[in-house]
Amino acid sequence: MLNKLFTILTLLLMPVVSTACSSDSNKTQKTTTATGQKPSNTPAKPQLHFPPLPDKPTGTAWIVVSKRDLTLSVYDRNAAGDTVLVAQYPCCMGKNKGNKQRRGDMRTPESPAGKPFKIVSIEDASTWKHDFKDGRGNILSYGHWFLRLATPPHKSIGIHGSTNNENSVPGRASEGCIRLRDNDIITLKEHFAYVGMRVTVQPEGQAPYSWEDRIRQAALK
Repeated sequence: MLNKLFTILTLLLMPVVSTACSSDSNKTQKTTTATGQKPSNTPAKPQLHFPPLPDKPTGTAWIVVSKRDLTLSVYDRNAAGDTVLVAQYPCCMGKNKGNKQRRGDMRTPESPAGKPFKIVSIEDASTWKHDFKDGRGNILSYGHWFLRLATPPHKSIGIHGSTNNENSVPGRASEGCIRLRDNDIITLKEHFAYVGMRVTVQPEGQAPYSWEDRIRQAALK
């Protein structure tokens, strides 16, 4: 009699034990997902679509640099006369936020409203070195090209590569210049940049211009 009672109790308890194990397994799966694994159904980030690269600079493109988004965007007009986004690159800005006030303040100068900066020279910087005072000594630092900007009253500001510092792009680590990845500065120089090119550096925190939003939406289609 006792044996039969024991057998019945065992059978009754088995589903309960099984359910408890299943619950623990689910908890483990949920914890794993919550601690860093991306769900497989995560939507892909929308990609911008650009027209083919021109063989050489058109002489009509211009640049808008966003401190907020850490991007350098190149715009031009197509054959129909419409403004289009032709390229966009991640960039690195000055270590400190805000408009440049003096030499050595580690800020990137912002262009006054309606008065963009301009590229005044395009210089081979492939052998240029700099000591960042971080223990690495005097090292190659500028990529292949330095697009020097007129940024009155400040001097020695430009758009250049990031040799030995590519991990800083995108980010806030420069002494005031605008850094691109080395391959991107080559593409920018060969296909878009020219002396006299307008370069707008937007103030800290400024959202894209309304016309930029419309054009970027078109580039997503």
